[in-house]
Amino acid sequence: MAFSGHASEELRACLVHELALRGVAVDEEPGIARWAMSPHWRYHPLGWLPLTLSGMEDGADLPSYSLGGSSHTMPYGPMEARPYRQTGGARIPSAAEVTTPQRAAGLSSAVANWAEESNGVIEARVFEFAGPLDAGAVPAALLTLGLESLAGAGRKKAALSVAACPPAQAWRVLFAAASTGGAYNSGSHGAYGRLATWQSLAALAGVADGAGAAEVEARVPECAWFGFGARTDWFEQVAWDVGLAALSPDGRRLAVLAATDTD
Repeated sequence: MAFSGHASEELRACLVHELALRGVAVDEEPGIARWAMSPHWRYHPLGWLPLTLSGMEDGADLPSYSLGGSSHTMPYGPMEARPYRQTGGARIPSAAEVTTPQRAAGLSSAVANWAEESNGVIEARVFEFAGPLDAGAVPAALLTLGLESLAGAGRKKAALSVAACPPAQAWRVLFAAASTGGAYNSGSHGAYGRLATWQSLAALAGVADGAGAAEVEARVPECAWFGFGARTDWFEQVAWDVGLAALSPDGRRLAVLAATDTD
């Protein structure tokens, strides 16, 4: 397999990652690898991504096409009724919000298209704790942070649902949101959807700006990941609801991303 003819640089760049998402070992294809590993390619935004899928990217949900149209998986939406029952032993250190516009933009990368091209609303925030927060206390902590998406949660009619999720599930949710879009748009598709997903994961995991993809891949599994939701007025409860939180390895930083959209 090789690149030839007069394909544009942008087309080639997107094709590299569309192939990678489908399991093609593009780094082993001389015609592709020679171009994709060239110094010129490194300056392209997609050049930051690894050429091979990481372990957390296993099983990307890609759209299917047929004569009758197209379809795609939506691994998000209203969470099942699994109310969190707070226990008296949960210790929650005092928290300070440290969200900046730059951090919020990084967290929101995967769902930005929902707000820009559809009816989506996003809440992206970062908190630092005075002491370590135990992973088991994250559900209780979410109720104390003044999150708009969870306003009124914890009551009988708006029970908070929280579940631990592996990084691969967080990646799958974010990739579907980024690549296929919300209620009224088609998303960023595979290549740029993959980039947006990695950007959101990096921000959630607290990876410093300018870090390489290898650092993101190493950091993400060190964090504790959670999916959350509640039947609050903020979540539309239609089909496009996302709630993710990542706790740093030392328990002193919690990043939260919530998004909702409706038709």
